[in-house]
Parts: sequence; C-alpha cells; structure tokens
Amino acid sequence: MNEKLIKLLRQDSRTDPRELASMLGVPESEVTDRIAKLERDGVIRGYTVLIDEERLDRNAVTAQIELKVTPQAENGYDGIAERLCGFPEIAGVQLMSGNCDLLVTMRGSSFRDIAFFVSENLATIDGVMSTRTKIILRRYKEEGVVFGDDDDTDERGKL
Repeated sequence: MNEKLIKLLRQDSRTDPRELASMLGVPESEVTDRIAKLERDGVIRGYTVLIDEERLDRNAVTAQIELKVTPQAENGYDGIAERLCGFPEIAGVQLMSGNCDLLVTMRGSSFRDIAFFVSENLATIDGVMSTRTKIILRRYKEEGVVFGDDDDTDERGKL
C-alpha cells in the first residue's frame, strides 16, 4: 500500500487523508498512520509546491551547474556537497556518475546573478576543479507535470 499512497501523494500532496483512504479502500486512520510513519522514517522528507518560475518572473533563470571536484580525504564528496547545501540560492545538489561529480540546480533573477554566483561562490570552493553551467531555456515537464504554452508566446523552443 505504501507505493500506491506515495504515488497519490506525488500527484497531489494536499489530498485529504479521507479522500486518500477512499481511493485506497482503507480506513482514514490507516492512511494517517502510514503517512506519519513514512515521515518519521525519513521516506517523506517534506512537502512542496511546483512553481512555473517564468510565469512568476519572466526574467527568472534556472541553471544546472556541473562540478568536477576532488573528493576530500576524510569524507569524499560529502563535505563539498554539505557546503553547497548551505547556500540558499541552491535548490538541489546530487552526486552523479558520468562526466561530472556533483550537479547543482539553482535559480536566479537573471543570467548575471547565475554567472556571479558561479564565479564568486562555486568556483572558489576548495576541491572544485571546474564548473560547467547550463541554462534551462524552457521546461516541458517536471515532476510529472506538463508545462503548457497557454497564452504566452515564447520563441525559445521554435526554429
């Protein structure tokens, strides 16, 4: 049942436990108990809202920054990752396989904000050998949600 419950919460974490219970065919108390256990066990780490940043601010910029780093002797990649997590501008940090070691996702109010943050904050961290910044031009789908054109005209995705 945990998998079905988590799938429903991923679709809409605001769904009332009574409604979840009805969808799952179990008592409401079982749903609330399971959610509480998933929270206690650290499976559910938090609840969030998915924002269309460009509708909020047309100048908003989201970047993914690939970092090549030298792992630290005592704690490998964890020390650098923990330091990155301390920056409020950074929305996500992941350890990766492939061409980069750490992938950082950040949001800024302009390209200049992103460039300044990378050059002044990321590139200067001990152990960071190189950075590679990729700007997200347009989001089509995120967290299972499709972002539509609606009434906005945006030429970035057209040739």
